[in-house]
Amino acid sequence: MDTTMLEVARVNGVPLHDGGEILDDTALRQRACGELLRQAAAAAGIQADSTGDAIEQLLDRELTVPEPSEEACRRHFEANPARYGRGERLHVRHVLFAVTPGVDVQALRPRAEALLLELRCAEPDSEAFAEAARQWSNCPSGAQGGDLGWIGRDDCAPEFARDVFGGDTIGVLPRLVHSRFGLHVVEVRARDAGAAPEFNEVRAAVAQTLRQQTWIHALRQYLQVLAGAADIEGVPLDASGTPLVQ
Repeated sequence: MDTTMLEVARVNGVPLHDGGEILDDTALRQRACGELLRQAAAAAGIQADSTGDAIEQLLDRELTVPEPSEEACRRHFEANPARYGRGERLHVRHVLFAVTPGVDVQALRPRAEALLLELRCAEPDSEAFAEAARQWSNCPSGAQGGDLGWIGRDDCAPEFARDVFGGDTIGVLPRLVHSRFGLHVVEVRARDAGAAPEFNEVRAAVAQTLRQQTWIHALRQYLQVLAGAADIEGVPLDASGTPLVQ
């Protein structure tokens, strides 16, 4: 069972929350992941317009993602034929940070980027995304954990569809999605394109899926290395599956 932490948790002396803010174990571990990556990017001398961009540059530099073999691609394709059909539909969840008249977008963006980092570090099968949507999303779907269900391109704003459809990523998208409604943290839970194609037609998409799985594994290993070299206070590190297990 998650516990709340009354003392301020820190990573290398940097507080992860205000003294009056109470966070559960999962939220603390997620913030610790983001702070470890932020500090690593700063130590590497990476300069970018935002913390999120700096971390992306760091991960591009540090994570090695080998090209999946032909055999591995065929094996994955045969085990997941429905994922690569035609007539794309997506099962999507999102957290909306609404931009309305009077909202300071420059102040809103860091909050959205911080949540994006937390959710990218979270366990894919955990309740972290749903809990975040219920707490932060300005969309009515927040009451359902941000779940928009299965949608097609015509079911959402064109600028949202442009960023979300036509890709290969399964999981939390690496960047905020911008729409006329605001800033979205988006998770693609599944892709369904209908008719099953031949393997050669979707070989590139299959390879991208496997690269993404390898990337997530590499990220978790990298976080373990950073955590092992850091002074971490007030963050529980013994939860099964957390990237901060040492």
